[in-house]
Amino acid sequence: MFSDAPNPPVSLYLTSEIRRIEADAASLSLMERAGVAAAQLALSLIKDNGFPVLILAGPGNNGGDAFSVACHLKEHFFDVQVVFLEEEKKRSPEAENALQKFRHTGGSWHTRIPEMPSWSLIIDGLFGVGLKQAITTPYATLIEQANILAKQNHCPVLALDCPSGLDAETGQSLNPTISATHTLTFIGAKPGLYTADGPDYCGRIHTASLGMCPEKIIKPSGYIINTCFFSDCLLPRKRNSHKGLYGNAGLLGGSPSMIGALLLAARSALHLGCGRVYASLLDKRAPAVDLIQPELMFRSVEHLLSTDLSVLACGPGLEPDQKTARLLKRCCHLDIPLILDAGALSLLAKDKDLNALLIKRTAPTLLTPHPAEAANLLESTVSAVQSHRIEAALELAARYKAHVALKGCGTVVATPDRAWFINTTGNPALASAGSGDVLTGIATALLAQKFPPLKALLAAVHMHGFAADTIVAKGIGPVGIPAGDLIESARHCFNRWIREVAH
Repeated sequence: MFSDAPNPPVSLYLTSEIRRIEADAASLSLMERAGVAAAQLALSLIKDNGFPVLILAGPGNNGGDAFSVACHLKEHFFDVQVVFLEEEKKRSPEAENALQKFRHTGGSWHTRIPEMPSWSLIIDGLFGVGLKQAITTPYATLIEQANILAKQNHCPVLALDCPSGLDAETGQSLNPTISATHTLTFIGAKPGLYTADGPDYCGRIHTASLGMCPEKIIKPSGYIINTCFFSDCLLPRKRNSHKGLYGNAGLLGGSPSMIGALLLAARSALHLGCGRVYASLLDKRAPAVDLIQPELMFRSVEHLLSTDLSVLACGPGLEPDQKTARLLKRCCHLDIPLILDAGALSLLAKDKDLNALLIKRTAPTLLTPHPAEAANLLESTVSAVQSHRIEAALELAARYKAHVALKGCGTVVATPDRAWFINTTGNPALASAGSGDVLTGIATALLAQKFPPLKALLAAVHMHGFAADTIVAKGIGPVGIPAGDLIESARHCFNRWIREVAH
């Protein structure tokens, strides 16, 4: 699936898969190894101010990890203050051993956070990856107090495996949730750390394999997107080139008052390397030329659909009505890759005939919905989609036999054969009107240049976010970045990747 690139793939594991891996390694002292790994990271984070370390230990195995960390920090002569509420609760043998080991080192614990002038580090070991319900008092109070203390003391917060209050599988904050500056996740990375609310609570994510190779035990469910998945497509152009080698891209949309959306998509396709870009604006009063980008070629719908296209993108700025529904049905009969976004997705959600035509297509189809569009397509709600982003993307991919990019924080890319990926590039600069149109244009350009459909979508999503990250890294934004500014940054990113792979 991926090439021999400098960046190896990062695997993602669902909670059930982590449990299977743990069961397979039952003879190994995983909790002890977790404690060592967490202590090593903690030592690099502790502020050298002489203040104690606060450790919150929960009732389960996450609490056992916390006690293991406490033992190792005590061995390094740190003042460790542990808060633990469930002394009488039955624990796993591993968690009980960790607690008793801490006790034998002379350690003791509090049932509430002690008053101290300050803290050098807060370690969250309350709840791990299996949490599926909101945390109630007294643990909710501990989380709220820890978050306040971290802000007051400007001290780092290290979450063990997953910030308490975050669903490690879906990325949903179950409230309240620990706001970590660092998260050390064990064995393998979990998807909820990278999508939905996860990035807002995890801080910098570290992974400790605990001496295991989980890929040898179970095939990963998903991956984090990086350039290894499409590096074989990042080819430098031959000097003996001409525009006919790089595809003819068609874009359809731009209904009255929304022509800007299609122009953004078309300009993106042009700047990302299409040989020719043809745009069909549905607003009859639209200009016949783009004065900012005169290289774009405008055509009527009839002329566009009879053009020898390499790919067709439909939807940016498209008004979903009966007329455009008929146009979209004609587009479905074209034997070329088809990208549906925005207004085209709205039509797809309410037109059963269009659904049937799309499913019958043999050429590749790509869908790029935001959560509200995905909810309409699934006859669901935005809340339900956001609560289960991976499953929502997979269901869309299976239903429409399409490659799907469910946009949002940690965009999820899914395929009809249930492969899935999470993108970690991007920032709030993308929360701007027209940003999705730029993404459509990027994907269109890559398909026109003969990227395979999945690689085109993975590359487009990753590049789109990377373009925003590059702008912010220059000290611009993330507030107030117009979508059009992403285009130049994406072009720079694309050429940079090609140069890096070539060398």
